[in-house]
Amino acid sequence: MVSNERTTNVYSVSGEVVKSMAVPKVFDTPFRPDVIKKAVVAADANKRQPYGPAKTAGMRHAVSTWGKGRGVARVQRLSQGRTAAESPNNVGGRRAHPPVPEKDWSKKVNKKELALARKSALAAVVDESIVRSRGHRFDEGLTLPLVVEDDIQDMLSTAEVYEAIVSLGLKDDIIRAKDGRKVRAGRGKMRGRRHRNPRSLLLVVSDKELPIFKGAANLLGVEVAAVDSLNASLLAPGGLPGRLTVFTESAMKKIEGW
Repeated sequence: MVSNERTTNVYSVSGEVVKSMAVPKVFDTPFRPDVIKKAVVAADANKRQPYGPAKTAGMRHAVSTWGKGRGVARVQRLSQGRTAAESPNNVGGRRAHPPVPEKDWSKKVNKKELALARKSALAAVVDESIVRSRGHRFDEGLTLPLVVEDDIQDMLSTAEVYEAIVSLGLKDDIIRAKDGRKVRAGRGKMRGRRHRNPRSLLLVVSDKELPIFKGAANLLGVEVAAVDSLNASLLAPGGLPGRLTVFTESAMKKIEGW
């Protein structure tokens, strides 16, 4: 009897195929980009902080109106001069309809939808056409999902992690992320987010307390996540599914229980 079970290669940190393993059934989840997008948008909305102007913004003036009969507009003016102030149509005045801190930006998503979004995003990372259409670059012939031995989890040096990524045939994606770093347009560049950085590969490991988290921290665009913390935002940043994802062997075994 012929088995329809999907298998994938397991690579060593030097890039050699050492064995093969069965792909968990969760990777066969139907592809639902609409549900993925909904979950990611909701997650971003729920992270927004309330904001708004101070109650006295634009009102910190000593003003009075001249009244009518002087041939000038009947606007509030500084008490010690002719400059118009305080009104929304004047420089330095209050805003007409400012954002209010009371506004609720959060969005609700059902638990089953969130679970489906995560599973569907996992299914997208094994489709080479979807991964490449997202802009990721990797060597031909690699089997997806890309699984590597657990030795990579114990790497504490950035040089070691980079060498392992190069050996796996993912160097071009690291270069893509590095070359794609741009200065952000607008005032955001003055508010702690000067650069826009493309997302490169996601490395999924078995546990949160591993040396690889420190070892990969200096690689631009590379993120490390434990299996238990996986969500649609990590697997499909910006709501675009198909992120280039590398799983460790122990992480794949944990996913089998989903």
